[in-house]
Amino acid sequence: MATQNHAPGAAEITRRNVETMRRLEELASQNRTIGDRVASFVARFCGSPTFVWVHAVVFGSWIGWNVWPGLKHPDPYPFTFLTMWASMEAIFLSSFILIAQNYAMRISERRDKLDVQINLLTEQEITKVLQMLQDISAAVGAGQKPDPEVQALAEVTEHQALVEQIDQAAQESVRKS
Repeated sequence: MATQNHAPGAAEITRRNVETMRRLEELASQNRTIGDRVASFVARFCGSPTFVWVHAVVFGSWIGWNVWPGLKHPDPYPFTFLTMWASMEAIFLSSFILIAQNYAMRISERRDKLDVQINLLTEQEITKVLQMLQDISAAVGAGQKPDPEVQALAEVTEHQALVEQIDQAAQESVRKS
């Protein structure tokens, strides 16, 4: 039985795109250091309801034990040891969270660079397609009168000029506010 060649449908195209993204995520995950992995685990756990409930129980128990009449109070009010423990924990947690955020930022920057590269390639391809369409139209005598907008879009984009326009618009926006 012969196989038929058919154009892939939208579902197949999106499946391939999702698979490509999965491979990119897997590659990024493989390059994580042990510190990045530990920081990510700690940040995920600390951002969970379990973390809140564990702390509520531990803090409540500690305070209850140290204020309950008739029990020995190793850390009486104002709970100096509890305060010191919570402060030390906050220092370490904030460090782990910052490490996790730095990793996420590196991944985000990499994705941004990939997006820019793909956008530049797409812009170049579309410019080339417009130029080819103009040539084909002229060759077959389609009789289309020249469209200045299409001609402008068929020119190579000056990226530095675009960046300068964006910066200038941002500066004008700041001045107006």
